[in-house]
Amino acid sequence: MKHIIILGDGMADHSVKRLGGKTLLQYAETKYMDLLARNGKTGRLITIPEGFHPGSEVANATILGYDMNKIYEGRGPLEAASIGYDMKPEDMAVRCNIITLADGVIKNHHAGHLTTEQGDMLIKYLDKQLGNDKIKFITGTQYRHLLIIKGGSKYIECAPPHDHPNEPWRELMVKPITNAPVETGRMTPKETADLMNKLILRSQELLSKHPFNKERKEAANSIWPWSGGYRPMMQTLMQMYPSIHKGSVISAVDLIKGIGYYAGLKSIIVPGITGQADTNYEGKAAAAINALQKDDFVFLHIEASDEAGHDGDLELKLKTIEDLDKRIVQPIYNEIKNWNEPVCVAILPDHPTPVEICIHVAEPVPFLVWHRGIKADEVQTFDEVSCVNGSYGLLKLNEFMNQFMQI
Repeated sequence: MKHIIILGDGMADHSVKRLGGKTLLQYAETKYMDLLARNGKTGRLITIPEGFHPGSEVANATILGYDMNKIYEGRGPLEAASIGYDMKPEDMAVRCNIITLADGVIKNHHAGHLTTEQGDMLIKYLDKQLGNDKIKFITGTQYRHLLIIKGGSKYIECAPPHDHPNEPWRELMVKPITNAPVETGRMTPKETADLMNKLILRSQELLSKHPFNKERKEAANSIWPWSGGYRPMMQTLMQMYPSIHKGSVISAVDLIKGIGYYAGLKSIIVPGITGQADTNYEGKAAAAINALQKDDFVFLHIEASDEAGHDGDLELKLKTIEDLDKRIVQPIYNEIKNWNEPVCVAILPDHPTPVEICIHVAEPVPFLVWHRGIKADEVQTFDEVSCVNGSYGLLKLNEFMNQFMQI
């Protein structure tokens, strides 16, 4: 039995009055996800451990079976692995967004959805102006980049910018964690927070003068560093699940590719994937089918619904859900349903990103599991409400992966 997880990032949502009280999954046309739910088994999953922020790094790693209390080091180190930066023991890696500030608040977390080429230009400019032997800015993807601070302390409080739209940015600047452990050879938390805040303010001075921003409606006018940590210590999925001998990850997002790196998964590069609604769905589906012919396990991640949720764009998020159904689930299902070696399919979000509040929330997500010959439960559609009655019930954290890999 081969296994594939198809993950629609942020796809789950709340009921929306404009949709007659339905959630987006209930309202959208999802013929193939409903087909698999009707002919498979369903349930709900708690993806965020108690005490953790509902970030994608936490939710996706939890879905893959990792214990966050043992391995969590933030997004920065995961994205460093994806980018190809080999972290040294003294490094602290921090996710570094380029964002838009306006009227004293965070207008958006993505500076008007920069292209990778635009982000690369700005990050290289900042590295030239602000980088030194202890500070380095490294290009990532689109608006998502990396800041390395040699000797920095991870014991700081950083506000994820996508969780604070239209909030005053000065109140959200980096703060040291009190009563943090003393770390030999590293800055104190206060020294680290002071340095990062200085970089934020200097970036605003530099970016405001950059020619790129002169006529741009949504100016790329500040960095926003957050979710820092040291190099994580993680087992591979092959060590955790003996039935996995070879596996792949397909994603446009450095964070997910970084999790895949430490999980021992090969990252498959698909031309034209963006992490947005304009991503190359067909290319991702084809890559997943090809990977399943060679590998035991595939993790296929689609970011588009999460970005639409953060932007509060109801129509676009509905479209991303329907695109995932028609352009990802349909071709994969039609290809694998008659293979000699059966394939077990799981479909789920990592967390909800409700369009009416535009942030991640730590709530259970629906999931479905299908393979040829599975005994179906009575659930007929794939959505947040129907899956409450699924035969899996409510699973917690790594219970999902443990049960999935036993099939």
